[in-house]
Amino acid sequence: MNINLFMTAITPGIALGLFFYLFDRHDREPLRILLKVFIMGIISVIPTIFVENILTFFNVFPGIIGIGYTAFIVAGLTEEYMKRQVVLKNVYFNPVFDEKLDGIVYCVIAALGFATIENVMYVVFRFSDVESIGFYRAIVSVPAHMLFAVTMGYYLSMAKFALTEEESQYYFKKSLSVPTVLHGIFDFILMSQIDILMVLFVPFVIYLWVNNLKKLNVYYADSKKRNGL
Repeated sequence: MNINLFMTAITPGIALGLFFYLFDRHDREPLRILLKVFIMGIISVIPTIFVENILTFFNVFPGIIGIGYTAFIVAGLTEEYMKRQVVLKNVYFNPVFDEKLDGIVYCVIAALGFATIENVMYVVFRFSDVESIGFYRAIVSVPAHMLFAVTMGYYLSMAKFALTEEESQYYFKKSLSVPTVLHGIFDFILMSQIDILMVLFVPFVIYLWVNNLKKLNVYYADSKKRNGL
């Protein structure tokens, strides 16, 4: 295995994970739990590949419909569901998940674990002969997983801290449906190779950044207020 390519593949996920750890300065999460969630995010790639292979087998749709099925169902729904399961199974009901910002932090860490091993698969093994793939995935693919996770965590926290069961169920559903749609749109634009859609790719990525930074800032302010700062 090429060590340089391996380091290129794991650096973006680790760097973004460290950023979120330091960003959560008012009520920082335990490192051991963050590490556990990160590792479980890595492991979640295994069932994801299994499910995606099954779903791909049933993709009998022609042309653009088949691409949409792959983008929204095979990739978007499967991957976001598996990443959310990591948080639900490992930390959602844990007492350390005690403020809204925690939802974003844990979802991001799970997603970065997933994105890091996915990056290794692409950069080190599948496209090891393509020099630009590591740079491209570092600035596009890995941050995209992070942004989908911010949306997921935002709504998952809304669900956890909702005042009514009805409200909780509403936001719980959105914690999967919204990141799935965003993920699907992201992949669909790239997979379709339709000129007009490719023109919209950069504005869509900018939208993801702006929208999710707003969500992050809302919960950061909530954390600061909650901790009396």
